[in-house]
Amino acid sequence: MSFSANFMDKHLSSYKKNSSKFFIWGLILMALGLFAVTATTFTTLVTVIVLGFLLLFSGLVILLDTFTFWRDKGHGFSLSLLASVLYIAAGILLISNPVESSISLTFLLGVIYTFLGLARIFFYSMVQLPQWGWSFANGIITFLIGILILMSWPASSLFIIGLFVGIDLFFCGLAYTMVSVAARGKSRR
Repeated sequence: MSFSANFMDKHLSSYKKNSSKFFIWGLILMALGLFAVTATTFTTLVTVIVLGFLLLFSGLVILLDTFTFWRDKGHGFSLSLLASVLYIAAGILLISNPVESSISLTFLLGVIYTFLGLARIFFYSMVQLPQWGWSFANGIITFLIGILILMSWPASSLFIIGLFVGIDLFFCGLAYTMVSVAARGKSRR
């Protein structure tokens, strides 16, 4: 018996009990994903601002940790203080300049996708695991996405991040609805 079948059998009653919640949550996420894809500029700016607040909050937590734990620990104090200042500064920059921040983040995203795609292409062409063609094709697609982002940069900066967030939300919601449907299907057997 495979892991997924074994897992589903062990937790089937819980899935059945919550299948309606999964289905509703999935529909909500799919709707949010569709909204995000249709309002990519808005989604990009909100995403950058939320990321800024997360960095700012993280920096404040690290700063608190610096003065409560690292205070008398020499170099650890200095490094922790530097990390907290960098987190706080990055958060403030993202929050105060979301448009300019989206330009930088989109460029970084394009570079990461390009190099990640190249790494996948080279790795899977050298290590040919069973069904390696799918992974190799994934590397090509990742590389092409990176190149497309970089070729359209900076014009793409106000919609790429929002588009990716929207697509992710939609498919996450689709996964929830499919789990709900599968749990309901198993209960009818």
